[in-house]
Formats: sequence, C-alpha cells, structure tokens
Amino acid sequence: MGGYGSGRPSQKNKIEEYRSLDINKFHRDGCLIVGKRGNWSWSQDGSEIASIGFSTQATTMTFNYRVRVQGGDWETIEQAVPIERMPCNYGNQRPYFRCSGVVRGRHCNRRVVKLYAGGRYLLCRHCYNLAYSSQSEEKSDRMLRRANKLRTALGGERGTAHFIAPRPKGMSQRKYQQKRFEIEWCEGQANQLFLSKFRHLLSVEERTKFFDE
Repeated sequence: MGGYGSGRPSQKNKIEEYRSLDINKFHRDGCLIVGKRGNWSWSQDGSEIASIGFSTQATTMTFNYRVRVQGGDWETIEQAVPIERMPCNYGNQRPYFRCSGVVRGRHCNRRVVKLYAGGRYLLCRHCYNLAYSSQSEEKSDRMLRRANKLRTALGGERGTAHFIAPRPKGMSQRKYQQKRFEIEWCEGQANQLFLSKFRHLLSVEERTKFFDE
C-alpha cells in the first residue's frame, strides 16, 4: 500500500481487514464542531488496539498518528483532510471527507464517507483498491445469501431445506408473494449456476434434463 503519488496494487484487498474513519460517526459524536480535538480509538474484544488524534477546523479535520509501512521505521504523520458539507432536506447538512490521495499522478478528490488506514495516509477505498468481501463471492453464493436474508426477514430459517415462512402479520399478500417469488428465483438461479459450473461431471442424460441439450 502507498500514499500520495503511489501506484495501486493489482490485487484487491478486503475492505473489512482495514481500520476506517467514518465521518458520520464523528458527526454523531460531536467531533465535527470547530475547535474540537481529541483521540479516536479502535477496539477489539473490549480492548483498545489503536488510536488517532484529531482536531477540527472549519473546512478540514487534521489527524495525527504514527505509522510503520512494510516493516519500516515508525513515522509521525499529520494529515489535513478537507471536509465538505452538503445541504440536505429541512435545512440540515451532510458532511463528507474529500479524499486527498494521488494515484498514478491523478488526484482523487472523491467525496466519501469513510477513509481507510491502508498505508502511510488516510485515503478512500478506491485509492487503496479495496473491495468488500461479498464482491469476491461467486454469483451463486450471492444469490443464496440474498435468498437467506429474505427468508429470515419473513421469520423463517435459512436454507432450501426449510419451507418459506408464512406471511407475517401486517404484511400485504402482494408484498409477501413478491418476496416468495424473489426467494425462489434467487435459489433457482443459484442452483442453475452450480449445475453449470459442474456440468462437465454430469452424464449425457443429466445434461439433457437440466440444460435441454
């Protein structure tokens, strides 16, 4: 991983493996008030594992931290990150970070909610080429995950071995049927993708049955 002026790696790393700074959490905790300063920490199993200092100005947040990149010496970094506040309904404002990364000579300047500690500097997931774990799943797995989410939302059990739960009280018949159809469609797609992946292991009769060959 690199910071300003660095190239991005060819293989995407998982976003869940990196510490992040969420501007919405800063906002909820009152950390975006001008003049506010303090420390932001990350915890695991109830114990603090890392922290970062911050101070808030009118249009920026300045972060102070120490970092060691690829086993090198510890460095003290002070990074000022621009903040942009966009108007929303009823006169409120929604804050965003402006990513200050430079990758392959190009300034990022994306408006983002989260920055990641992926290297020397705090940058967005695009600059660090991070992907969500779900993006590396096979399509059949994504279909089953979606179906299971719908099954549990109806109050049922995960998996095709179980019946789809009856219509919950208060849910219209039309909405319930839509959810049933989506569950059945997702599971059907997953089954077809699985069979397609291993069709070379099927007999001629089985391929004819499942693929109309």
